[in-house]
Amino acid sequence: MDKQEMLYEGKGKRLFSTNEPHYVIAEFKDDLTAFNAQKKGAESGKGALNCQISTLLFMLLEKEGIATHFVKKLNDRAMLCKKVSIIPIEVVVRNIATGSLTKRLGITEGKVLPFSLVELYYKDDALGDPLINDEHCLILDIAQLNELEVLKTQALRVNEILRVFFDKVDLKLVDFKLEFGRDGEGEIILADEISPDSCRLWDKNTNQKLDKDRFRQDLGDVKRAYEEVLHRIIESK
Repeated sequence: MDKQEMLYEGKGKRLFSTNEPHYVIAEFKDDLTAFNAQKKGAESGKGALNCQISTLLFMLLEKEGIATHFVKKLNDRAMLCKKVSIIPIEVVVRNIATGSLTKRLGITEGKVLPFSLVELYYKDDALGDPLINDEHCLILDIAQLNELEVLKTQALRVNEILRVFFDKVDLKLVDFKLEFGRDGEGEIILADEISPDSCRLWDKNTNQKLDKDRFRQDLGDVKRAYEEVLHRIIESK
């Protein structure tokens, strides 16, 4: 599969067309961004770690019946994916209060929520990715009610699978962000990535943060934290 022109460059990845129109190549970057790219940095090797972690987690989800855009890992920092039209909604699932939830609602940091909370955010950097509801999605014409139900149901199913998996490797799945897209047949499938860039993961015994919060909060050892997450995933096999 030949890599051709760059189609898109985001905060953490570049997408390239291929000689096969139904597939793209996602190349993971070493860049780190936070607070809607107001804070920027880089960590050598981070892209390769996220590529490997995402590969293993997509494979886990596929095995559990979750349809994703993942096809195969091509090299240390690139994967082959089905081409999809991304739905401009970030689906966030929260299990433990932290981040913007504690700021917006005053919930104590680290409080386990009574149920998994699903939130929708409009993917628009210029607007700061605002929190939206179903009616907003209809007004913006970015998804219909039946499609929103698919997004929420699939996100909760992913949460169920990943919580159990991470618990076995002594990690708490605090919260995470998912993106979905429509494939060539119009089916909604999971896309983007699943990595410490898009998930908050805390050590189950110490609550040590092993995700991008180490960059957001200037805690240091970002690469080491990502390496620890990968190590635990591999050791679980």
